[in-house]
Order: sequence, then C-alpha cells, then structure tokens
Amino acid sequence: MSSGGIVAGDPRIVADGELHPAFEQLREMGLIRLDAERDTWVAEDPSLVHTRVVAPLTQQGADLLQESARWTSAFAALGQAWRRAPRTTEGGPFRYLHGGETINSFLQGTVPEAEHEVLTAQPQAARGGGAVMSHVLDGERALLERGVRILTLYQHSARRASATREYVAAVTQLGAEVRTQDEFFNRMIVVDRRTAVIPSPDDMQTALAVSEPTIVAYLVDVFMRSWERARPFTSQEASVVKGIADEQRAMTMRMLIEGHSDPVSAKRLGVSPRTYAGYVADLKDEFDAETRFQLGYSLGRLGQGADGVDDGPEDS
Repeated sequence: MSSGGIVAGDPRIVADGELHPAFEQLREMGLIRLDAERDTWVAEDPSLVHTRVVAPLTQQGADLLQESARWTSAFAALGQAWRRAPRTTEGGPFRYLHGGETINSFLQGTVPEAEHEVLTAQPQAARGGGAVMSHVLDGERALLERGVRILTLYQHSARRASATREYVAAVTQLGAEVRTQDEFFNRMIVVDRRTAVIPSPDDMQTALAVSEPTIVAYLVDVFMRSWERARPFTSQEASVVKGIADEQRAMTMRMLIEGHSDPVSAKRLGVSPRTYAGYVADLKDEFDAETRFQLGYSLGRLGQGADGVDDGPEDS
C-alpha cells in the first residue's frame, strides 16, 4: 500500500494468496477500497473508518455495563432476602468456611450489602499495601455514604503501626469510628447484627459464619462491652496517651503475675516478643529488680492484684 495501492489481480491477494486473509480483513473493515479507474485497491483514511468501527463497540460496552449493574443490584437484593430467611446456610445457621479465598469471598459478598452497621474486631494491626488499603477504603466509603455505621476495634499496640495509622486517619475522615484497648481479643466481623464471622482459634484458614440470632446477639454484646471500655484511636490528648501507657503497663504486670510465657504475653498485648521484653525491662528498672523473680516478688509485696495495678479508691 505504501506504493500507492495494489493491483486487483495481484496473486498475493487472490483466494489462495499469502496475503488474502489480511486483505479480506482490511476490506471488511473498510480500510481499503477499490479504485475502479485504476483497478487498484488503495488505502482509506483510518480516521474515517474509526467511528464506524469503534462507536458500535463503545455502545456495546456501555450496554454491558448497564446490564451488569442491573444484575448486581438484583443479586444483592436476592442475597439479602436469602440471608434473612430462617434457613440461611447449608446445615442451618452455622457455616464453616475453609481457606482464605473462601473466607474472603464470603466477606466480600456479605459486608458490602450491610444496611445498618458493621462491627470489626482486629487484634492485629497489620494492613495491606496501598492497593489493598485503597480497595478497603473504597468499600467502606460506599457503606458510609449509604449511612452504614462502621465500628472497628484494635489493641493499643496498633497505634504504633504507620500503615494502620494512615488507614485510621482516612477511614475516620469518612465517618467511621475506631478505638483501641489493652486486652487481647479474638478477630470478629458482625454485619447488621445478623451475621457474624469468627475465625478458628487454631487455624486462621478456617472460619465460622453464624446467623443464629441468640449467638450473634451475644457476640455483639461482647463487642460493645469492649467498645465502651476502649479509647478513641484519633485522640491525642495527654490524658488519653497516658491512660493507654498505664493500661499497657498494667497488662504487662498481669502477664508477669500470671506466669505466662513471653510469646503468649506478647500476643495478648498485641506486640512483638522483643517489644514485650522492653516492657519487662522498664518494669525491672522501675522496681529496681535484677530478675523477673525479683520483679514478681516486688509486685506481690506491693499488693498488686491480678489486674497488675492498684484499683484505686472505691467509689463512695
């Protein structure tokens, strides 16, 4: 074509010619036309063909997106009705979810359809990378814009994780509420106080989805009791910061008095064993103890109870 065209009878473009398939495709798309005066196939201006070829595809794409949105809405409504039914899962109101992919799939199908409230307990502070965080924020933004209340509970140690701080800053700006507490707790998600998802304590690749109303109500009560005792993540008031430090100190004392191993104690506080060892070292300095035994003995002599701190004066 660069030479100004190709003769109509050129053997390369006839039925058994080497260029016949390409020639036919160009002809069908209208990118070449026959110059009858010269009996030659010449190239057509692609910009003239563009609209004729691309516009229908664009319209088809738009139609498919609209149809996809309609199906998504229909399945969402159907899913909500299915979950509200007396028998919501195979085997009744309890369903075991095996494997991370299955658990994530269940959550991705349940959480976005929340109508009133999502309660999340996250004992670990780890968050995914930027792409994961962006995806999570997009989902929570959609919920909050619909008026869904989101409450998330972490341990105090989460405040040290930069990724978690960034996530909390973003999600609270959207309207979610985040708090932290000293005590260890199990991971849990409750949607609309109708469905709860809790992991197996021994295997993070297994979870149980519960829709039995009495059990879900009990789990919600446990969450809300912890929520009321927790401290707002966003607060930087000196009294709050000091209170958090005091609670972590008391929790460390409790672990020492109860005789837990360092790995167990670190997990209960939500910190690494190295950080926990630092807490213990600080207490040794504070109580002038050279060994943990001496530290425990000092705590006992000072009348420390199982809570690791004095309860203070009783209310009159």
